[in-house]
Order: sequence, then structure tokens, then C-alpha cells
Amino acid sequence: MAYTVTVTDVTKSFGRTEVLRGVNLAIEEGTVYGLLGPNGAGKTTLVRILATLLRADGGAATVLGRDLARDAAAIRHRIGLTGQYAAVDEVLTGTENLMMMSRLRKLSGRQARHRADELLEEFDLVEARDRRVGTYSGGMKRRLDLAVSMIERPELLFLDEPTTGLDPRSREQVWTTVAALVREGVTILLTTQYLEEADRLAGRIGVLDHGRIIAEGAAEELKATIGAERVRLQLSDAASFSAAVDLLPAAFPDPLLMTLTVDTDGSARALTELLGHCEGRGIQVQRVDTLRPSLDDVFLNLTDRRAVAA
Repeated sequence: MAYTVTVTDVTKSFGRTEVLRGVNLAIEEGTVYGLLGPNGAGKTTLVRILATLLRADGGAATVLGRDLARDAAAIRHRIGLTGQYAAVDEVLTGTENLMMMSRLRKLSGRQARHRADELLEEFDLVEARDRRVGTYSGGMKRRLDLAVSMIERPELLFLDEPTTGLDPRSREQVWTTVAALVREGVTILLTTQYLEEADRLAGRIGVLDHGRIIAEGAAEELKATIGAERVRLQLSDAASFSAAVDLLPAAFPDPLLMTLTVDTDGSARALTELLGHCEGRGIQVQRVDTLRPSLDDVFLNLTDRRAVAA
């Protein structure tokens, strides 16, 4: 198995504040690695270190087979970075932005024009090529920003909260673009506050909290750590609700809605037994819903637990 990025015990402090306290992770080649964590967990700091914009205080890392501390200059030519906000000039047109950045990367005028045309086509911006970027929607600006990072096709692309502030349609457009890049073999490190985004895009996910990776795995593996499935019972009346609370003390009751949420192993047998117990006690169940754990549940479970421990 080939890895684009390996990180071993990386640390970083700002003054007396420890931001990274020994981070360990590995990102497989040609995949999306999703990095989740609450605000202040150190996600952007880790990205800036791996993108050669910041030096770590300790630990080691390799990026594209090169030592991060010794070969930063060589690494820069093979990576791309898109931050939380689109870094494009809103006075210029889409074409002018791409031409300008291409020329800064030492492409000739002819090469820059050709590359701009290719990227406008690839990122579905041909119709807006001659419009000022200030007139673009948020999703279009983000796609143009991604296009800029693709002028020299990177082997590794850092996406630091790329859909912050975008509406659902624009977010979907960015997701489609990211999926296309992965199919072309680009490795992506994605940080995001949108758990659905990580679930949709990332093959492997790490949860960073208090400067360390506290959980890691595929989305389904992480979800399985908090139970296979939950069952929500909608009770018919107050008497049934009260009796169900007594019968199932480990359940999560909602007196206002008269529902009980019960952890199960997800099997048909467990559901049958649960309903059988209710029927045997004369409890009237009006509706049954099965609920699969989400990454939101995983995130809240892990970070809430850490907060309590701290």
C-alpha cells in the first residue's frame, strides 16, 4: 500500500499554547482523507505544516515520498492548497484570473491561454469566462479557486473547509468536482465542519481533538463504534409512554413527542423482541422508525466525551 502522506508524532505550539500534541496519520495514495474536529482542534495548523507553510516543532512527516523538514521546496511544486475562502481576484474575469496565475507559474502566454481554456471547460465555467468574478456565485468562485490550484496538476491537494458558507447546490457542485479529481488520481486531504461532506467524500476519516487523532477509520467503522442501529418508538398515549419508560430505562425518552429511542444491534430479532416486550405489557406502539448512527453522532460522542474528561 502506497502512502502520499505519513505523519509521526508531529507537535506544534504557539507560545504556551499546545496546538498539536503528537499527531499520527497516514493518507493512502489516490484517496480522500477527511480530517474532522471542533474549532481550535488544530486542523488548519496541521494542513499548513503539511503544505510547507509552517514548520512543526517536533515529530516527522513525509509528503510524496520526501521528508517534509528537508525537502519543502521540492514538495511545493507537487501540491495544491485551497483555503477556507476563495483566493481569486473579484475585479478580474475568470479567464484573467487563470491567465495571471498561469503566468506567475512561468507558463508562456500561449501555454497560459491554453491551460485557462482547459480549466474553464473542466470546471464548467466556460459561459462565465469573461464575467468579472465579483458577479460569480459562491459555488462558481470556489470552482474557480479549485481550477487555479489545478494549473499545474498536483499529486496532493489540501482542501481546508472548501465549502464554508456555500449553499447546498454550490456545495454539491464542489463535491462533484472533488470526486472527479480523485478519479484522476489526485490525493486529497479534506478538513471540514460538514459531517455529511466527510461521509460523502472521504474513504478514511480522522477525528482531531485537543491536538491528537482520537479516532480513525472508514465512516461506517466509526459509526459502528456507537451501535449498529437505534429504534424510535412512537407511543399512542401517555399511559403507554409511561409504561415504556419503566420497561426500557436505558432508552432516551422525549415526553413532548411521546417517543423512546432505543439502542439495538440492528438485527430483525432484536426489533421483534422489543416489540414483543411492549405488546406483552399492553404498551401501544403507534409507529416504529429505525435510525442509523451518523457521523454527527460519532463526532458529538467522541468530542463530548473528551470535553467531560478534560
